[in-house]
Amino acid sequence: MANKLKSAESTVDYDEKAHRPLPKGRRYVGSMETAAYIAQDFADSFSIGKYQNRFIWDVVGIDFRINGIVTLFTGAWDIFNDTFISAMVDRTRTRWGKFRPFLLWLKMPLTLFGMLYWLMPIFFPNTSSTYLPKLIFYFAFSIINETAGTFMSISQTGLLSTITPNPEERVRLIAQAKLFSRFLGEQIPEWIMGIFIDLINTNTVKWKLQNLFIGMGAATSILSALMTIWFYTVSKERVMQSVEKPSIKEGFKAIFNNKPLLILTLSDFLSGFAVGQSRSDYYIDVLGSASLQTIVGIPAYPILNLSYTWVAPLRRRFTSKALWVFEDLWTDACWLIVFAIGSINKNFMKRSVMIPTMAIEEVFEMMVYGVRHTIPDELRNETMDYCEWKNGYRVEAMTGVAKGLVTKLQAVVMNSFKNFVLAQVGYVQGKAHGTQSYKAKWWLFALGTGFPVITGCLGVIPKLFYPIDTKMRDTMYADLAERRSEVAKKMDEFAEAIEV
Repeated sequence: MANKLKSAESTVDYDEKAHRPLPKGRRYVGSMETAAYIAQDFADSFSIGKYQNRFIWDVVGIDFRINGIVTLFTGAWDIFNDTFISAMVDRTRTRWGKFRPFLLWLKMPLTLFGMLYWLMPIFFPNTSSTYLPKLIFYFAFSIINETAGTFMSISQTGLLSTITPNPEERVRLIAQAKLFSRFLGEQIPEWIMGIFIDLINTNTVKWKLQNLFIGMGAATSILSALMTIWFYTVSKERVMQSVEKPSIKEGFKAIFNNKPLLILTLSDFLSGFAVGQSRSDYYIDVLGSASLQTIVGIPAYPILNLSYTWVAPLRRRFTSKALWVFEDLWTDACWLIVFAIGSINKNFMKRSVMIPTMAIEEVFEMMVYGVRHTIPDELRNETMDYCEWKNGYRVEAMTGVAKGLVTKLQAVVMNSFKNFVLAQVGYVQGKAHGTQSYKAKWWLFALGTGFPVITGCLGVIPKLFYPIDTKMRDTMYADLAERRSEVAKKMDEFAEAIEV
């Protein structure tokens, strides 16, 4: 199939019924489906995942070094099964679509199975951090959950890339979903957890930390599942798949001749060397309060919401590559300034200095929040369309897996390494909030601010070489509209022949 560039004045869309290109701006996703799209994005963040470390360390009671080893093995298994699962998904053809069957059939069973995670404190009460049955259960759960989760993540990524053939509509959906998710309160569970962790720690509320985690974990999981299933039920896959199922060999070919994908993968790989730790641990173990993280974000909240309204105008004025690079440099600069201020005169332990400093940082960082959470998602979708343009067939699953394969392998090692770093800097598991040693406190601060920036700074370099500019993007989507028109005509002719 010819891959030469054709001249095109603008991106066009395709009308499956009329078999003709349509003007730029055609919308395919209706109001109901848009609302469901927003709901699934809301559900993805409606959780207490920010405090997962505290659950495993302080409630379940698993030594963080052993947790690092479990992470190493489950991550290795995830990498091993990715290739086979992605090939299975890419070869799926059903009347419900390519991705939706996996999502509809697996979501609720996986959610119910996930309840076992939050019930571990009940199954293994008052056991040591090295209690073998607990460790075996945790390891087995992690392996099974990882396998089922791979089907879900691969299929959801593919579905989101095929919901509309119009790239401008995709960007609009992504921006709308991120904006409304924040507005509707996707962070409410995290805010509630931060407040009650502090109240329990100070004995203001006579609750058990265990019950807080079990209740919040189960409630957010079930509510998220219901919203996500709604989206899977009403959504449609509108980008047509080739009739012939691509072989594994063709899948690998589509990866290695996809330069945009390779650029994204290399950027993620170099960024993946960042050595960091959750900033929630800094707030808890250094500043002594989990809810401070919520407080410092209050001034930036209006800016965060406004930042999504800037995405469309910025995309008209600048290329996606330019926005991608600028957001990275801007955010890194913000955190390096915080790191410098905190490193002077032991300021990182002073609430009077760090609370206003972090609040100001949040305001400046949130100016590019909309760009950060919209452009990379669209670039990922763009690489999948590039695969179809280059090869004549789509392999969304293998494309998505290829992008994450190298970085997953790296993340397995780095996540385990981070747990061992905590042991080396003198972090003591289970100590009261704010009572760690000076050395441990400084490292928690550094790992939450400056060190991730310094150790992952090379990730910005490949971004400078991302090949799809405005001209190529418009040409690509014009070509795809024409090709999809021809495929639709052939399928209609085939259907008519069967009826006759």
